[in-house]
Amino acid sequence: MTHETSLTGRVALITGAAHRIGATTARLLHGEGMNIVVHYRGSTAAAEALAAELNAARPDSVVTLSADLHDTAGLDALVERAAAAWGRLDVLVNNASSFYPTPMGEVTEAQWDDLMGSNLKAPFFLSQAAAPRLRAGGGCIVNIVDIHADRPLKGYPVYSMAKAGLVMLTKTLARELGPEIRVNAVAPGAILWPENEAELDSAAQREIIGRTALKRQGDPIDIARAVRFLVRDAVYTSGHVLTVDGGRSLQH
Repeated sequence: MTHETSLTGRVALITGAAHRIGATTARLLHGEGMNIVVHYRGSTAAAEALAAELNAARPDSVVTLSADLHDTAGLDALVERAAAAWGRLDVLVNNASSFYPTPMGEVTEAQWDDLMGSNLKAPFFLSQAAAPRLRAGGGCIVNIVDIHADRPLKGYPVYSMAKAGLVMLTKTLARELGPEIRVNAVAPGAILWPENEAELDSAAQREIIGRTALKRQGDPIDIARAVRFLVRDAVYTSGHVLTVDGGRSLQH
């Protein structure tokens, strides 16, 4: 993506792309002419429906790949399968993430391994596996982090630490993989509530929105547009975290 802005014919692998921010990002990048590899773990129906929707708009432009990102040994194969679809790989979006509370005194090793695995370990090893393919085309990596990488979310210590690690991964890989590969991140604020609404009641939601400068909830398209900017337009930007939180970070 160096020195050019057209994404037509380029290939993006988006992890956790069957739902929510991942699916919105897939739609937006597809609309820019990109071919999309929709990764999913268990959401087969949603992934296939997204692929069918986008392939109806532009035939043979989307494939789906199932993989458990905790299976580190299988990440090389995931990258090779993604690259084999169209003979190249230009963009890796590390979007897949586990998110749930882990109150101190109750944290299990399994929870630690799951949250660190999906939010930090998998993005690192997937980036390492993808680097040769991305380097060949001057591609880039975009990681989806969180504003709570900088300001911990109470009750979510392991998640917050994992996302903080993903921010440092972004900066580290920008140095390690430059000059051929750019590595950046997007840090969402109040975009989507947890899928388990019981974890965040309406009063808590109103309080969070009240702490934003814009006094409203964001939308997945806001994150997708930030990803598009980093992929398409930010050709002299690497190691940067683009915060999209409605000004939430301005308040304590």
